[in-house]
Formats: sequence, C-alpha cells, structure tokens
Amino acid sequence: MNIYDIIVRPLETEKAFALRDQTKYVFVVHKDANKLEIKRAVEEIYRVDVDRVRTMVMPGKANKTRGRRVVRRRAPWKKAVVTLAGGGRIEALEA
Repeated sequence: MNIYDIIVRPLETEKAFALRDQTKYVFVVHKDANKLEIKRAVEEIYRVDVDRVRTMVMPGKANKTRGRRVVRRRAPWKKAVVTLAGGGRIEALEA
C-alpha cells in the first residue's frame, strides 16, 4: 500500500486541535492500515519522529431522512492518534 493511500486526511475537530498542544495529531487512515504502516507514512510525509500510534475504528452512524422511514448508514472509518517524539511539531498542520 502506498504511503499516500494510508493517510487519508488530517482530522480537524476541536478535540484534535486541543491534542496538538500535547504534540498529538489525529488522522483519518485507511481501514486496513496497521500501526507500523501509519508510523512509517507519517514519518515519511511530514519528516518527523513518531513515538506512538493509537488506532480506533469509529462506527458508522445512521442518517434518517425527514418524512420517510428510510435509514441509511454511514460507513465505519478508522482514525489514528499519532504522538510525536521529543516535542516535535508538524508545521504543515499548524497553519
């Protein structure tokens, strides 16, 4: 798997921005990627040293339409919380 396929995009939520003070960055990753692949991808793309990777699969949520009884489900997705070594920062994501 290509390193640019592993990291889908950075996750931009209030909680993810709060974690940046602790040198932790949150990414949406490919559902089949493991922790070692995520670590290598972040190190190569952003040129930083990664200390720890934590992953979790987020469940898909139900979308209900108004007026009908149609319920659709969003697909589940995987996210990774990457902790950088030595208080490093990813300058590309700080802007």
